[in-house]
Amino acid sequence: MKRSTASLSTSPPTQKNKKAKLNSDASKDEVTMATIQAETPDSGWTKIEKRKKKKARKAELKLDTTQPKFMYSNGDILQRQRAIGIEEIRDLGLHIIADAPPPNWLRVENAQMIPKVVVILVPGLTPDVLGIPPPPTNALRNPNLPISIPLPPRQDPSNPTPAGVPFISSTFSHACPTRAPGDQTKMHSVLSTFFNLPISGAEKKRRLEALAKSKIKSSESGWSDLSEYMLTVEQMIDNEYPIPSYMADVDHERPPGWVETPEEPRLDDQEGISRPRRKVFGIDCEMCMTEDGKELTRVCMIDYDTQLVVYDQLVKPKKPVIDYLTRWSGITAEALATATTTFAEAQSYVLKLLGPVSSHTPKPNPFSTNQSVPSSSAPLLTPILLGHSLESDLKALKIAHSFCVDTAIIYSHPRGRPFKPGLAWLTKKWCGKEIQTRGEGGHDPEEDARATMELVRKKVQNGPDFGEFKADLESLFERMGRAVKRSSSSTVSAGTGGESIRTAVVDHGNPGVMHGSKASTSVGCKDDDEVVKKAVEVIGSHDFVFVRLMGLAGVRGWITPRANPSDSTLTSIPADPPATPTSETLSSALIATSTNLQTIHSSLPSRTALLIFTGHSDPRRMSELNKRKAAFEAAIRKGTPTDQLGEGERWSGADMRELEDAVEVAKRGLLFLGVKA
Repeated sequence: MKRSTASLSTSPPTQKNKKAKLNSDASKDEVTMATIQAETPDSGWTKIEKRKKKKARKAELKLDTTQPKFMYSNGDILQRQRAIGIEEIRDLGLHIIADAPPPNWLRVENAQMIPKVVVILVPGLTPDVLGIPPPPTNALRNPNLPISIPLPPRQDPSNPTPAGVPFISSTFSHACPTRAPGDQTKMHSVLSTFFNLPISGAEKKRRLEALAKSKIKSSESGWSDLSEYMLTVEQMIDNEYPIPSYMADVDHERPPGWVETPEEPRLDDQEGISRPRRKVFGIDCEMCMTEDGKELTRVCMIDYDTQLVVYDQLVKPKKPVIDYLTRWSGITAEALATATTTFAEAQSYVLKLLGPVSSHTPKPNPFSTNQSVPSSSAPLLTPILLGHSLESDLKALKIAHSFCVDTAIIYSHPRGRPFKPGLAWLTKKWCGKEIQTRGEGGHDPEEDARATMELVRKKVQNGPDFGEFKADLESLFERMGRAVKRSSSSTVSAGTGGESIRTAVVDHGNPGVMHGSKASTSVGCKDDDEVVKKAVEVIGSHDFVFVRLMGLAGVRGWITPRANPSDSTLTSIPADPPATPTSETLSSALIATSTNLQTIHSSLPSRTALLIFTGHSDPRRMSELNKRKAAFEAAIRKGTPTDQLGEGERWSGADMRELEDAVEVAKRGLLFLGVKA
């Protein structure tokens, strides 16, 4: 909640202009004429609608003296058995700006007068840095009640840098405890929970009808539905695919050695002549680590229709191998020593298979027992290429291809975007088969390619919603896209429709490929300074803005840069957590966070709702214990006796209880609510 001094600091109402005193000798008619006479010489006399103007002035005066505000609902807060969830914070924002039902734990007075909602996520902001006492351990006290925030300490002339976060202490009077999602042994993504919500009954009905239609269409047209799952140019860009130059303008030039499949020739549609059928290939590649990084060492391609292997070759890398990555690639030094095919030969052969006009004679497959090879002529259309995380295979081959189907994209992860499902998990979940069970022996590319093709067949047979693990969820921005802005609904007459809601996400990394993909505007930034700058720019033109500041969490050692810059999940725990920052470093980070929040707050229009939440607490101990638990379970699966494990490698009941306690601590967070005066 906002402090009372801040919430009541509204500007005084504008006084009515007093009429100028007139000469006492002037008649009543002269006074009236002087009041209503027009300023322009050629307009004559103008009738002023005094009643309407008076009514408008009264309405404006009422707006100036009425301030929206948040008030906790004592009946619910006092009896709560759990802290406010991340989904409840999301629903509050949705209620204020759109047409969602009101929360039961909070009352929003004059919500229709709030024009914008700004939500700021600040991991690293914990009770200790704000001077807030820890949650009560007394069983008679409710730990979920809002907590009073101490006022900022008085400025010490000898120490110009105040402690804590002055903006929070001076702006908000209370902090409401929150709890991140998860189970007993791990914490789930705060971002995924905030940006995904259950679909409404009407939307669920619409989706079921669309699913029924797609199944009917699939049964009627069969194979042709495969084209529905080909990646769009936007999807290829978002997932960092190499894109042929004829599909889109490529911002960067590719290094030497890259090739692209030729553009498909146009075929004139003539009556009575059916278009030829596209060839479809499944592919999987394996790589080993060399002095120049990962290089292609095996490529396998299978015909989708005949299920025959059309190409499977070991590829001799240009540079010496420093790590065969056998656990994943299945490549050994003995096997690769027999390789004679060069990278250029493998690339050229695959390029011919994928070309729209070509002829080829497939080589025999040394890894397959079935050596029969189809002798069909080359396809007249560009083939479709199937794969799992197919961009990795294309990058290994240094080939840009136009028609791609990726099972890592057309199937969903149980936790939603930005996560991508693994091939082994998908195959077990949706096909009832286990693959990649060779352990240290690594993966078999032929097995992986066949699993990919089977997943695609399942998708074609059952429709687009098959394999959507969370088909009953939708993006927060999809939900807002169907709603009418609350602040405009009162001024819209029935049947005319309302003002649409413009949304924005300003975050680290590349939110446009994940939680910000459905927003009206998505802005990726390098650091907090850029986040604040861009947030100030978009707030004026958007109704709902989400901002994330990660500088404080970074200084406290909660995060580390990911290898993939487009991956901007909530936290990335370091394998070896850095040392605790010095008091000077932490103090500087707190002041920088306070300054950034103050800058954003200053840019907010009057009556903007501001929701600041921390998401979670320090996750490092939870991560460390989970890492130990996973290592212990892996050792047991390998058959290692427990008496051969070291003291730090064993896992006991006491360790499990410590992990559960660490998870509960990590899930704790705070929420600050206010409306700018």
